[in-house]
Amino acid sequence: QVQLVESGGGLVQPGGSLRLSCVAAGNAVNHYAIAWFRQAPGKEREGVSCIAGTHDKIEYTDSGKGPFTISRDNAKNTVYLQMNNLEPEGPGVYFCAAPLVMAPFCLLGVSDYDYWGQGTQVPVSS
Repeated sequence: QVQLVESGGGLVQPGGSLRLSCVAAGNAVNHYAIAWFRQAPGKEREGVSCIAGTHDKIEYTDSGKGPFTISRDNAKNTVYLQMNNLEPEGPGVYFCAAPLVMAPFCLLGVSDYDYWGQGTQVPVSS
């Protein structure tokens, strides 16, 4: 069982930056991949980036490349998502997620993940 709690969301100006945090709790959480997803109003949840639990292999979707940087601090059981140059189409609720099993890689499909945080809101002011 893995518990995830996101934080760091808040109103940001277009072109601004924000860092989201995902704190994980559970046995051997640092061995699990963690992924970030975004759900814009009225749209389906989509993957942004993920980082594997071992070897720190990182993946980004096309929409995640450039503005997002994922990293993890195993001493704090935390995965970060640094967001830069946010655009008006960037807002939504950001979720972090973990899979049921450990693996040396990570995927970016919603169905690949079993544990989810409650989400943190990132609105972008116009």
